[in-house]
Amino acid sequence: MELLKERILREASILNQDVLKLDALLNHQVDPLLTQEMGKEFARLYAETPITKVITVESSGIPVAYATALVLGVPLVFARRKKTLIADPDAYCERVPSFTKGIVTDIMVSRQFLSADDTVLFIDDIIANGDAARGLIKIIERSGATLAGLGIVVEKSFQSGARTIREQGIRVESLAKIASLDGGKIRFE
Repeated sequence: MELLKERILREASILNQDVLKLDALLNHQVDPLLTQEMGKEFARLYAETPITKVITVESSGIPVAYATALVLGVPLVFARRKKTLIADPDAYCERVPSFTKGIVTDIMVSRQFLSADDTVLFIDDIIANGDAARGLIKIIERSGATLAGLGIVVEKSFQSGARTIREQGIRVESLAKIASLDGGKIRFE
């Protein structure tokens, strides 16, 4: 998506050679029109697959996943990162490290919202090392649901996350692939 790439070049900031700050687009502020266009693109890319649900990890993946689910006309499910008093005690759970947050958290999906009858499209904002993605993929596999593939807004292709998931035979579609942040410059594939 050229519009997305233009916005990344204009509004993202590079914190170091591994970290790209996308707060103005995805992680703190959301542009509804751009987000809707991204949702339309993911829906187009997976149009041939009978998706029953879109799934993501809270919180930055939610807006794009919502836009995708809206276009596809299916429910959105998101993995929670925090247990609540009313959380399903028998939820699918996986412990995952966060590259950008520098912490380890549990992600949880209620068994009520994910089953073997589902074909899910996993949408997320950024993939770096892929730890959160691998965690949610494990949850999807344990539920018996079929994973149609991943839709990633920004793939940092100089890190191993998307590559290792593709090597598992899982389809990964990225709207923007960043090959390098070296020298304080964003270079797309």
